[in-house]
Amino acid sequence: MNLIMIKFLKIIIGTGFIVVFILVTIASIRTLSLDVNAGLQLARWETPSDISLDIDHRKREELLTLFKEAIRIPTVSFSPTESNTTALLHFNSFLRRAFPTLFTSGLVHHELVANYSHLFWVPGSQLDLVPYLLLAHIDVVPATESDGWVAPPFSAQEIDGFIYGRGTIDDKSSLMGILQALEYLLIKGYAPRRGFYLGLGHDEEVSGYQGALNIVRLLKQRNVRLAFVLDEGLAVLDGVISGLDGPAALIGVSEKGLATVKLSVSTLPGHASMPSRESSIGILAAAVKRLEDNPMPMLFGHGPERETFEHLAHKFGLPLKFILSNLWLFSPLVGRFLEQKPDSNAFVRTTTAVTIFNAGVKLNVIPSLAEAYVNLRIHTAQSLQEVMDLIQFTIGDHRVKIELIEGFDPLPVSSSDDKSYGFQIIKKTVLDMFPTVSVAPGICVGNTDSRHFKDLTKDIYRFAPLWFKPGDAKRFHGINERISRKNYEDLVLFYSRLIQNCDIRKLPEPHTSVHEL
Repeated sequence: MNLIMIKFLKIIIGTGFIVVFILVTIASIRTLSLDVNAGLQLARWETPSDISLDIDHRKREELLTLFKEAIRIPTVSFSPTESNTTALLHFNSFLRRAFPTLFTSGLVHHELVANYSHLFWVPGSQLDLVPYLLLAHIDVVPATESDGWVAPPFSAQEIDGFIYGRGTIDDKSSLMGILQALEYLLIKGYAPRRGFYLGLGHDEEVSGYQGALNIVRLLKQRNVRLAFVLDEGLAVLDGVISGLDGPAALIGVSEKGLATVKLSVSTLPGHASMPSRESSIGILAAAVKRLEDNPMPMLFGHGPERETFEHLAHKFGLPLKFILSNLWLFSPLVGRFLEQKPDSNAFVRTTTAVTIFNAGVKLNVIPSLAEAYVNLRIHTAQSLQEVMDLIQFTIGDHRVKIELIEGFDPLPVSSSDDKSYGFQIIKKTVLDMFPTVSVAPGICVGNTDSRHFKDLTKDIYRFAPLWFKPGDAKRFHGINERISRKNYEDLVLFYSRLIQNCDIRKLPEPHTSVHEL
């Protein structure tokens, strides 16, 4: 009997060694061969038009002067019902003066939408090519100098080669970059083969229900279908991803969903001298604590975040290169690591943030009502309904009323493979401009106007070639928002190159180096 057991154990151990050897061999092969960026970089591309903008000193100062003027116009959105309409009208007049060729060209069709937004249509010479849409927005979030700005937030003051001001990142750099690029192209006689739209919303910072949504309605009435949409979103990260060799351009292929949930507890009021065992505040506080102690499930590997790391794996050193090249084996380990920090945790799960807690009116009165608001950003592998069900289950107290104030599902994940026209054209343009940058799909944890266009196209991308160093992401909606002179010039050149690259009729056949293991 003992001999049989020993033989059995030997078989098990031997089989285990073989399995481990096979897994290590497969993982090693993938580590050495996996480079998902190689597919179309080595292919033979169709040659589009190549109109160079030739930005000399005079043009450089001209485009920077116009950009600064745009920043100085305080196009602030305060709420869905309150915005600086005087500034929006001023901005409208400014655009017409800044880009006279764009507004007077017989090639370009322009219309004002919902009083303050803009829609441009530039028809192409080849009518069978499906058009695309470039999006940006005019409005900005509020900013106050007393918050700690080094320069007034609407001054566009230049310090050490950087232009400071609200909107320099979000989103007047993209808006002005697109319009400036098209202005220069039109002056040089450019006429596209593939038609395209430009959409400029005026209320993106308060959900875009007047600007972007009305642009969508117009396009739907005209039965427009789009090859892809490109909006703001992710950027070029330089030194931000620890361990990565060189900068990475992340192109957003989806956005997280949103849920704003109100929690409330009602009890009988009372005097503080004769309290009951539980108060409305105590019951609600316990419910909130349960939500914070029991976060939504970790979902790394079930959304675009997996593709992000697979695309960048070859740019890491060992052992990270080995681990990230083999997420089929190491996904749980990577997910556990990412969830340790708030900034990376946002990419691997639906996040839960208690943002408002209201209760009590007097020091000696036990309040009858306590309310809290919870903001959740929903991972692409979950739905709004699933999140609401999990909140109900986690709180597990019938005394806590749970109400959905606002919410929507995550946006569909857009394509990013070698057959994805929009993604590959954007990627090619990035590499035309910045050959040493790695390009990868990513996910936006915030929301943009582009979500309103999901019925017009299956592919929505969120990217602008803004160059972010460590700490720069905090400037987004924060203090000391800024962009360098060179980075803004790069945006103009990028959109000029992108518009011309979109005249490519179809993608080349890929030269794949991805190992099927």
